[in-house]
Formats: sequence, C-alpha cells, structure tokens
Amino acid sequence: MSVYLVLTVIGNDRPGLVGELSAVISQHQGNWLESSMSRLAGKFAGIVKVSVPEAHARPLQQALEDLSDLKVTLESSAIGSESRGGRRLHLSLVGHDRIGIVREVSQVLARHAINVEALETHTSSAPMSAETLFHAEAELLADASLDTRTLTLELENISNDLMVDISLDEKIS
Repeated sequence: MSVYLVLTVIGNDRPGLVGELSAVISQHQGNWLESSMSRLAGKFAGIVKVSVPEAHARPLQQALEDLSDLKVTLESSAIGSESRGGRRLHLSLVGHDRIGIVREVSQVLARHAINVEALETHTSSAPMSAETLFHAEAELLADASLDTRTLTLELENISNDLMVDISLDEKIS
C-alpha cells in the first residue's frame, strides 16, 4: 500500500537542488506526483506531493531530513487525490500594491465559504509610472449553491476601496 507525502522544502537557492531532492525521492521508491516551486528572495521554496510504498516512507523521511542544503517538512496522508465537487472559479486581480489586498479578498471569499485551491501572486513595475503593481491569480472551489451576484458585488466594493481590478469567472468543466 502506498502513502502520500506532502513535502515543503526551503533553502538557499542554487543549481541542483531539485535534482538532489528528486534523487532522494527516487532512491526510496517515491513517485513525484505534483509540485509547485519558486525562487523567492534568494530562497528556493516548494511543495511536493509524493507517493511512496508504506515500507519506504520512514526511510525516505530520514533521508530528506539528512539533506544539508534544504529544510524539509513532511506531512503524510492516506488520501492521494480527492475529487471535490462544486463550482470552480478563477479570480484575477491587478492593482497598485498595498498592504492588506490578500487579507481583504480572502475575507470576502471566506464569508462565502469559498476554498482557495491555488493562489499565485507577484509584483511588477507599472509601465508608465514605475509604481509597484500587485497581481494575483486564484483557483477557487465553491458550493453549488453559491450566490455569484452577491459575491461579485462584494468583490466590486472592495476593488473600489483597494483601487484594484478584480475579475471572477466560472470555469466550465
């Protein structure tokens, strides 16, 4: 029987880190299933989902802890991939960067019991003014009974307060 491990990894960025991580996983019969990795402020940071035979899970954990250049945190689960029903939404946001944008938007989503399944953010320079722009893309999961009109109105209200453009689209499967 296989177990599923979710690893979080962080360390000083340098060439070869992904190769070292993947080699340790493979040496312990682990199968690299999903990942999201990035370079942030000179650090390598990532999340990796691995399937591994139950008998190899503990030795893999020990080998990951022994990596000198990466701090690895591990959580195990018997669940590999759950297919959750509901409405899938995509949220895009762009506007002048300021403290509190993610907090304001996430509070609205939480009030509507919307789960953030994926969130990617970054900043860039505005073309003419060189001011910092904040960008966010989110994949969301909502209950089938979600009132999208009310949600859209609340997002429009905060977009005016935050001076950002927010778009919300339903993803058709």
